[in-house]
Amino acid sequence: MPAKPHGHSLRRGRHSEPERIYLLTSTLLQRRPLFSDFKLARLLITELRVAHEQQQVASLAWVVMPDHLHWLVQLQSGSLDELMRRIKSKSARQINQHLGTQGQIWQPGYHDRALRQDEDLQAAARYIVANPLRDGLVKRIGDYPLWDAVWL
Repeated sequence: MPAKPHGHSLRRGRHSEPERIYLLTSTLLQRRPLFSDFKLARLLITELRVAHEQQQVASLAWVVMPDHLHWLVQLQSGSLDELMRRIKSKSARQINQHLGTQGQIWQPGYHDRALRQDEDLQAAARYIVANPLRDGLVKRIGDYPLWDAVWL
């Protein structure tokens, strides 16, 4: 029997604090590897940049994997729920339009982890952008095109 999605349980105890740094993770529905298509991944990346440019977040690091996103941000305005709802909704609309499809793209919910002030943010960023190496997608991070970090 397949496991039930647990996105609803991820919301319990969630609190958004402006200026706090969060590591956010969101997964595509049924872990479909849509972001193996570079053009589809770029549609998501555009939405990440818009959130940064509109000062909803300061985007510190991100990596778009074939079936999920890791994003290190400093929340500047609004809530995590508003941020993720906007990113997922707008990127889903763009992806569906590009594919000529309709429907849900993202798995409900997302995972967030607030980082403490004393945590090494550069180490967190390195961990995020090294995901393609750990998953065996590339031999060198420079060979993977779908990541960015303010320090690297």
